[in-house]
Amino acid sequence: MSDLTIGVLGLQGAVEEHVKQVESLGIHAIIVKRPSQLNEIDGLIFPGGESTTMRKLINQYGFFEPLIQFSKEQKPIFGTCAGMVLLAKELEGSEVVHLGLMDIVVKRNAFGRQRESFEADLEVAGFDSPFHAVFIRAPYIKKVGGGVEVLAEVDGHIVAARQGHLLTTAFHPELTEDSRFLELFVEMVKESKTKTFQKA
Repeated sequence: MSDLTIGVLGLQGAVEEHVKQVESLGIHAIIVKRPSQLNEIDGLIFPGGESTTMRKLINQYGFFEPLIQFSKEQKPIFGTCAGMVLLAKELEGSEVVHLGLMDIVVKRNAFGRQRESFEADLEVAGFDSPFHAVFIRAPYIKKVGGGVEVLAEVDGHIVAARQGHLLTTAFHPELTEDSRFLELFVEMVKESKTKTFQKA
């Protein structure tokens, strides 16, 4: 078992699927339901779900400031689907922003009702073969800031990106047997933990 601990925000959404995938890599996973648990983890996953509901629960359970602080400490966060919406600094057509951590503009439910759920093979920067991605009422990124690396696109729309300690996908990597996005996140967590150890 790895000495890493990865948390999955357990307020709403596809929590168990992420936990199973993390544990399949031999890494300890916990479901984070209290802000104090953020002190126990090295990286955090925002699962897919309903972003507006998740934001209400973040406020209700006192997570907002602790999550901002978690990011300020450069601890990695991986936002999938609704997690992408939570991370975005701007949401198209809305004055509401959730956490505003990542320099991206996101369009919610972007692929429209006729394509609410679909699958696609993606060419991903750094992967040596396509990634089969599952999209469910997915958002996409309309615009990225200067520090954001685009990792994958569908029909010209950005669906995966990284900015420093932040990683996001519009799709659900936890619903496939392919763990490469999670492995990428784990490497980010390892790098972060090494830097923290060196500073100490």
